[in-house]
Amino acid sequence: MCSVRHLVHSRWLIRLNKSRRVNTSLSWHGIQSRLFSTNKTCMTIMPAWVIDKYGSNDVLRFTKNASFPIISYPNEVIIKVCAAGLNPIDVSMRGGYGAATMSMKRDPLNIKQAGSEFPLILGRDVSGVIMECGLDVKYFRERDEVWAAIPPWKQGSLAEFVVLSANEVSHKPKSLSHTEAAAIPYVATTAWSALVNTGGLSKDNCAKKRILILGGSGGVGTFAIQMLKAWGAHVTVTCSQNAEQFVKELGADHVVDYTAGPVEEPLSALEKFDLILDNIGGDTERWALSLLKPWSGAKYITLITSFLQNTDRLGIADGMMQTAATIATKALKHLVKGVHYRWGFFAPSGPALDEVREMVDAGQIRAVVEETFSFSQVPQALNKVEMGHARGKTVVQISGAGHD
Repeated sequence: MCSVRHLVHSRWLIRLNKSRRVNTSLSWHGIQSRLFSTNKTCMTIMPAWVIDKYGSNDVLRFTKNASFPIISYPNEVIIKVCAAGLNPIDVSMRGGYGAATMSMKRDPLNIKQAGSEFPLILGRDVSGVIMECGLDVKYFRERDEVWAAIPPWKQGSLAEFVVLSANEVSHKPKSLSHTEAAAIPYVATTAWSALVNTGGLSKDNCAKKRILILGGSGGVGTFAIQMLKAWGAHVTVTCSQNAEQFVKELGADHVVDYTAGPVEEPLSALEKFDLILDNIGGDTERWALSLLKPWSGAKYITLITSFLQNTDRLGIADGMMQTAATIATKALKHLVKGVHYRWGFFAPSGPALDEVREMVDAGQIRAVVEETFSFSQVPQALNKVEMGHARGKTVVQISGAGHD
């Protein structure tokens, strides 16, 4: 009898210990998931527009069960999205553009299976409110209004929440609503990377420089016009006749209508330029570099590059080798003629957006929003972007705060 009692008591203790281990494990999991966060609340799902494969607009899917972003590093913040700006890269990414390079950025050690990026959330611009801060975040606090350009390898802003590194985020301009603010970050950081980081321009050296913007009525072009004019440059722009008045209102000094015939002829009749920003690509390289001032440090910077196409087509290693060979050949070809050939790339930067915020609040730069859509109209919004010939940005209002 004693031995039976002892056996029952032993089994009960074993079950109790197992139960405690499970509870301890669950508790530790909860602690670990919030280890880098100052917030004790825990959500698991959120509404979002996602894609489960690459393709046309019919791959878009709305879900209320998208994974809620978590703070994985102590320098990250979670932002409640009020408004999201759309860009041509969102349409390209929906179709799989840059998939190889983005996969490498997300998973450098190639541990995860192919297709692990899905469900993928698009949207590269965000304006919203800080909901949660990592333990190392000192510059932001909960409830701060912020804006940011989201790197293409991270989950985007067509969702209720997004997580970003604090160095990619900046306080939103006080003079703009969330809807207006969402029209600026991605094009601003792209233009900043091209003109400042690659082109070497700044507010201190830009006065009286002659700048040509090929394709001036889109998002990057409209921002670049305003920033360069704020810095005192002389800006010439190519665009269609319909957009001529529009870009002049933004500050363009001279406009060439590409619908009237080949633009190289009227541009060749003008005084040569110190810098050319090319948003068009195609055969512009064939004639555009002859418009630069030779042997004076003049630069041609194109935002239309073959880098991601090369890596998609050839793989990461061969694609990067092909890219290096292409840019080296072109740079050397034009260097002997006394001009510099460069590629420009988007680079996320909170500090750059800090500078832009000051210009916005000083009235030197305004948001150019062509059309706004509700969160339920994301497919229509992407269709609008895909049509091209934009006169500014397309913005999606995610929450009520985007209407302010």
